[in-house]
Amino acid sequence: MKSRWYAGVVSLMMTAMLTPAWAQKFDEERMQRDIAVAENVLSTLIKQQISNRGTFFPLEVKGSYQSGYGVTFTLPADYTTPMVWTDGNGSTTITFGSGGNYNSMQYSNDANGNNVYVGGENDLEEEEDSPVLPPDPDDADRFKLITKENKKRNNDMDSVRDAYNAKVIEAAKTFILDYGDMIAQLQPTERVVVSNQGNNPRVWVNQFFNAPNRTHLSVEGLKSDITAFRTGKITRDQALAKLKVVNTETVEEVAPDLELLASIFSRLYSPDLSKTYFTEDNIYFERLKDFGVIYYMQAYSGIERERDSRRYIMPTLGLNDVDQATRDKKAKELYPKFETELKDNIVEYGRTLKSLKDDEVLVFQVKITRCNKCDIPSSLEYTLKASVLKDFNAGKIDRNAVLSKFTVKKGNNQ
Repeated sequence: MKSRWYAGVVSLMMTAMLTPAWAQKFDEERMQRDIAVAENVLSTLIKQQISNRGTFFPLEVKGSYQSGYGVTFTLPADYTTPMVWTDGNGSTTITFGSGGNYNSMQYSNDANGNNVYVGGENDLEEEEDSPVLPPDPDDADRFKLITKENKKRNNDMDSVRDAYNAKVIEAAKTFILDYGDMIAQLQPTERVVVSNQGNNPRVWVNQFFNAPNRTHLSVEGLKSDITAFRTGKITRDQALAKLKVVNTETVEEVAPDLELLASIFSRLYSPDLSKTYFTEDNIYFERLKDFGVIYYMQAYSGIERERDSRRYIMPTLGLNDVDQATRDKKAKELYPKFETELKDNIVEYGRTLKSLKDDEVLVFQVKITRCNKCDIPSSLEYTLKASVLKDFNAGKIDRNAVLSKFTVKKGNNQ
């Protein structure tokens, strides 16, 4: 009896010692605090990389956590794909904008052909030859910026953009290795990601003026590798080598099969065919060099009958006049089926893609219908390697095997 009592005490002591290591209660408030601090750190690091003259422009970084995946920090696309204006004589202005706030920085080439920062919009004096836009909206050169004569030298817009993106990547690497560990509750298999892929693609790029191709930037590090570096188990060079870095751009010429898949999904989720959420817009996609293809989709559950009426039509359910509460209730009920069917449709129709290389990926980014206090994600992202789809199409693996190979990332719950 005594030995059994002793064994029981030892067992309880061991349980008390081990519990904090693997079964700590997740602290949502602590996670949000850590993310808020990390957002500020990343924003500051990028500003320090970009500006060598203390000219700080507004930069909003948004972080979100998904259990099992990790924390993703998203940069506004207007910063990572800045609008670049040139006068054709060597002086280039990069305009960064978000939320109505815009700032400009000017670069020129020195005698050795290197990009040199020559001033921000606030550095310029009020002179007649300060930057102005031609007043005539029909002027063919209305998007060309007139700058000071002594700053007009030949400059390559793409090289300026690439130099900017390189600085963002360096800042992201520094952030992940030196500050990623501050997000204390991340599990070893979860990751810290810095990306410029938000939910609202800049569909107008190159439609209204000749701008550089949209870029796709992503830097990703595993929490286990970050911890190993912090504790001295691996060197900085080894830790840098373990980071996954994507730096690519859109391709203007796309294969017909990519356009066909966009058309298929636009039809699948049209109001008269879908039984869950629907889309009113065509599915937009971007072909990214040596990366793959990203499809963007806005999913709706209903259409407001009149502006601010809070009365809705839900075409996929055959409902023509429901109130906000009913609409939200139905939207919440439809979400699980929408998520499952979307995944199945990606497998079924994604296997028709032939133009993707084996190591490239098929990505679907979906902005989910707004639903107040419904506890459903605000966005959904599915990623699958092209080689998996090709193996499925060839009969080498079954559907369940394909479904298990998805990488899933969800936005914050609504």
